[in-house]
Amino acid sequence: MRNLTRTLRPDFLPRSSGILLHVTSLPGPHGCGDLGAAAHRFLEFLAESGQGWWQMLPIGPPGRAPGWSPYDSASAFAGSLWLVSLTSIARQGLLPPHELKPPPGLTSRRVNFVATLRYREEQLRRAFAGFRRRRGERRYDFREFCDANADWLEDFALFMALRRDSGGKTWTEWEAAVRRREPSALRAARERLRDEIAGHRFVQFEFDRQWRSLREHAHRLGIGLIGDLPIFVAHDSADVWSHPELFQLDRRGQPRRVSGYPPDRFSRNGQHWGHPQYRWAANEQTGFAWWVRRFERIFELFDVVRIDHFLGFTRTWSIPAGAANARSGRWVKSPGFKLFAAVARTLGPRPMIAEDLGQVTPADVRLRDSFGLAPMRLFQFGFGTEADSVDHLPHNYSQLCAAYPGNHDNDTTVGWFQGLPASKRRRVQAYVGGHPSTIHHDTLRALFASPASLVIFPLQDLLGLDSRARMNVPGTVDGNWNWRLKSQPPAATVKTVRSLTEMFGRCPAPHLRGENQSPRPSRYSSEP
Repeated sequence: MRNLTRTLRPDFLPRSSGILLHVTSLPGPHGCGDLGAAAHRFLEFLAESGQGWWQMLPIGPPGRAPGWSPYDSASAFAGSLWLVSLTSIARQGLLPPHELKPPPGLTSRRVNFVATLRYREEQLRRAFAGFRRRRGERRYDFREFCDANADWLEDFALFMALRRDSGGKTWTEWEAAVRRREPSALRAARERLRDEIAGHRFVQFEFDRQWRSLREHAHRLGIGLIGDLPIFVAHDSADVWSHPELFQLDRRGQPRRVSGYPPDRFSRNGQHWGHPQYRWAANEQTGFAWWVRRFERIFELFDVVRIDHFLGFTRTWSIPAGAANARSGRWVKSPGFKLFAAVARTLGPRPMIAEDLGQVTPADVRLRDSFGLAPMRLFQFGFGTEADSVDHLPHNYSQLCAAYPGNHDNDTTVGWFQGLPASKRRRVQAYVGGHPSTIHHDTLRALFASPASLVIFPLQDLLGLDSRARMNVPGTVDGNWNWRLKSQPPAATVKTVRSLTEMFGRCPAPHLRGENQSPRPSRYSSEP
């Protein structure tokens, strides 16, 4: 596979643009979007539209009910079984295609998390049974994948097997010897659950195969993939269970202090995320080995990485574990310079975007600029009352920045505009020109014309969708992360977005297009 990362400058030059869309939001017959045909068709849409980037949310296993958040994953390394295409597996002969008709409700406009997970797990178990009956090259490839990723895969597969064996209990409720990872207890568990463990290895193997196919297709089209690295991991995760010494836990494995954010423009009580806080001194004693491996892993999958909650690398809002909200938290310093230096020593310079949103301090700016990370700028924040609001207006953007109308935590542009007071709507309209009915298009035009080297816009904004298409409301649990496209974007949108891309010089440069690629006819189809 051609490695685009090595041909990209960390400052994202030349000018380019792309679309933010999580894979689960794609259309598809099995409850949510996945890495199958719809993802490949979306790449064709991006290429025909002149876009150089596809940005996603975290692709690990999402959190459990009630939140189902991709930022609350059971692993910082594994891929999500939700994204494994069952149709692709059926084409290998591991599932009968005629039996893949999903039960009612899985093709709706919203992800039914419970039903989708149940259906996909059942089908993947059947596929693994078929895989075990196979012989030949695929079995060799499977062993090779397991050996190459054993450092995280073995703990993850065992964790997931133990979780199911316990009836879904969190790891702090498991048998004491297993909870404490006593070697004899782990050996016994691996032997007793060897088939279940092998099944989880298979799902990761198939995820890896399908991901590589998608990324190779993207690179042939000259499209880079932008991933998302959350700063925290879920307490009920393979990472915390297998590396408890790196987190602030008590003797029973429960968090002493947890993550969140102080009261701000999103929430007057702040945000109580609930992830365990790090024991930074213990991480530093290892040379930040776990962190370096996290970065290495995500750059195995993506060309550029967005660092979620970048401000947390200079200080985190630490909340007592039993607190009802985030108001009782306090700031605790983080060793961001030492951490990013350790990553740079191992991986060299890599293109990264810093989600530097919130109460930005001089220390945050020094850390970001010292390692060449691109700041984020959100158009919606440009019309606030905070002191830094003017930094988010397009005419004030620096060349090195990633500009967005809003991100996954914001309302859609149409929904945001409709919810503004009349006086502020007039101000926004005066800034972008145009008409209220075209506010989403006018906003994109302002961003495309800005000095920002990179512009990323949610697909919802390209389609002019209102608040019903919002992905997440910070500080809430229910009703998030479940928005889906009914079908691929209309073919007419290709002309709309490509005209903006060409007008403002953001079409990918020839060196980002596939090597030795000749002009090709359009293969984009508006059919799901």
